[in-house]
Amino acid sequence: MDFNLTEEQQELQKWARNFAKEKFSEKAYTWVKNGEVPWENARILSEYGLMGMTLSEEDGGQGLPLIDAIIVMEEIAKVCPNTADMFQVGNFGAIRQLAAYGSRELKQRVLPQILGGEKLISVAMSEPNAGSAVTDLSTRAKIEGDKVIINGTKVFNTHGPHNSYYVVWVRFGEGVKTSGAILVERNSPGFTVGKTETHMSGEEHCALYFEDCEVPVGNILVPEDGFRRLFTMFNIERMGNTARSLALAQSAFDLAVEHAKERKQFGKPLAEFQGIQWKVAEMKMKLDAGRLLLYRAATNADKGAPSPLESSMAKAYINTTAFEVANEAVQIFGGYGYSTDYPLEYIFRRVRGWMIAGGTPEMMKNKIAEEVFGMRFSQRK
Repeated sequence: MDFNLTEEQQELQKWARNFAKEKFSEKAYTWVKNGEVPWENARILSEYGLMGMTLSEEDGGQGLPLIDAIIVMEEIAKVCPNTADMFQVGNFGAIRQLAAYGSRELKQRVLPQILGGEKLISVAMSEPNAGSAVTDLSTRAKIEGDKVIINGTKVFNTHGPHNSYYVVWVRFGEGVKTSGAILVERNSPGFTVGKTETHMSGEEHCALYFEDCEVPVGNILVPEDGFRRLFTMFNIERMGNTARSLALAQSAFDLAVEHAKERKQFGKPLAEFQGIQWKVAEMKMKLDAGRLLLYRAATNADKGAPSPLESSMAKAYINTTAFEVANEAVQIFGGYGYSTDYPLEYIFRRVRGWMIAGGTPEMMKNKIAEEVFGMRFSQRK
């Protein structure tokens, strides 16, 4: 048992840290304020082979293990959270569902655009009445000849107003076992994008409307009885969520430590007050524990998907820890931490969202309990 990164992984981490600082620090934390998507940074990621690290070489990627992408994700997110979002698109998100289940023709047509940093893709899962209860999907798909007809509404999709492709989770019939997924392109007949709205963090989202939307039958990724396969890949997306959450919490911690060493009150640095020392000690313990959970889940996944148990444990713990650490960092900074002139308030708002996106800590704990007891616990009446 070795809790250290390998020599190669340490070199990758060092390279990624220097790369992120050199390429992305200048405009960091400005993208959301300016209402912009960091397209130029997505293309830089592509240029350096960082889009598709976790995809197979056959699909245009590098075929590297998940832990390598986690290492790079952390270093990018600590410098520029919004560039890390682009890295997520190319390695952890809906692209993995497309790569795993799409036809060769579909992948050859779509993947190069995403890996080139030219187009975005996201999962369209949540609905007005189906959030955590994702099995209650009301969006329906019906095969008619060589086309699929889709009707329904989706909400809260990442980069919704800016995506070119959506992996839409649907039902092909009435029962839960008829669930599957279809790739819908933005210009598909009968598909419209709702008005742009913003989350607390400033990230944009929108509703998606499907009114007799037509897509080729070849765009079906997963036919009926697909929830198990879809969630296998979705656990990878959760790892990207978790890694970014941890990275931003680490940034908040690092900022708070430096501030506590430099800021003086009552004639001495904040670091000399026991109340601050205890806060910092607890923050450090939680961050290290979370990183071990994340690295274990990613390492055990090797080149596949992480286990439901280990990914749920990592996400639930780190999402909660990130919010607690960011909250304490703001407290240590005082009024400066609450100011929009400093990154802490954005980190605080951003990590709060990851306690909802991709599965709440409460839902993750339900999954953990199911794995522990070897039983399924229905949340229904």
